Amino acid sequence: MKKTLFILLLPGLFACNRQTAKIKELENRVNQLEINQMNTYKPGFGEMMSSVQMHHAKLWFAGQNKNWKLADFEIHEMIEGLENIQKFQKDRPETQLIEMIDPSLDSIKQAIELQNFTYFNSSYKSLTQACNECHRATNFEFNVVKIPKLQSFGNQDFKAPEL
Repeated sequence: MKKTLFILLLPGLFACNRQTAKIKELENRVNQLEINQMNTYKPGFGEMMSSVQMHHAKLWFAGQNKNWKLADFEIHEMIEGLENIQKFQKDRPETQLIEMIDPSLDSIKQAIELQNFTYFNSSYKSLTQACNECHRATNFEFNVVKIPKLQSFGNQDFKAPEL
């Protein structure tokens, strides 16, 4: 009887052993994924803000050339950069105040949709001011944003293409 019972339980013991090995393998994979995730490059706050600054400048030159398609592209790139900051730098106190520039972003998006040059210029000035207000509120008042005077992207034409 004991032999029969042992023979009947033997496959169960092997199954438990396989389950334990599978669990251990999964635990090792999770641990490795956590290590990989911790070592994955994540751009810093300043790097992301530099990208936003670049799109801010390009937005100006697109608008000054009435290249509304490019202006629309640049404002969306700028918004995407700010969203990435909110996603990847959410623990930073500065991130909590980024939304204060949303009304200015909405205004400039509307100016672009309307293709209204005067409205674009006033909205852009408001956006620039909102950026500086955010910098002051987060103790980065030394980082002053302004309307660009020189076009520093020599490899890009900001004029709308002729069709």
